[in-house]
Amino acid sequence: MYEEITSQAKQAVLEILEKANLKEGSIFVVGCSSSTVAGKSFGTASSMEIAQAIFDGIYPELEKRNIYIAAQCCEHLNRAIVIEKTAALSQNREFVNVVPQPKAGGSFATITYRTLKEPAAVEHIKADAGIDIGGVLIGMHLKDVAVPLTLSVKSIGEAHVTSARTRLKFIGGERAVYNDDLK
Repeated sequence: MYEEITSQAKQAVLEILEKANLKEGSIFVVGCSSSTVAGKSFGTASSMEIAQAIFDGIYPELEKRNIYIAAQCCEHLNRAIVIEKTAALSQNREFVNVVPQPKAGGSFATITYRTLKEPAAVEHIKADAGIDIGGVLIGMHLKDVAVPLTLSVKSIGEAHVTSARTRLKFIGGERAVYNDDLK
């Protein structure tokens, strides 16, 4: 079961990376309910094993491309973000003092915190792309113009998957000319 979850997560992140055209230093936010992956209600069946399987599918692909992972915590921590300290500093984010736990922050955020070289927690980021596993609502952590992505991976375990990339705002109206590389 865990190998299949890892495979689904890896396939989803590879598709997002291909469609989002992220650059080195970009931030990729992950919202993940291990409970919904297991087919249960939010917060009722937190699983470190499921979270680890998903992390194992996503993180290595981001790491080899020098893209930062940002793990969204659960509502008990007000959806705070676990991220490498250097990434938070690059966005001039204020740190908060919390260490996520499986039932207070979520299993995925806990795994992320335990794995990162210099983990930090912040309240807000502006990510370049992301994946929402189980409907945990990552939109608050994406840059202003989110573009939904259609993936072949519709679910991981029992959890529905949605994803998005971001783009620059188009300004200037009908006479404006836009740079196609930045869409």
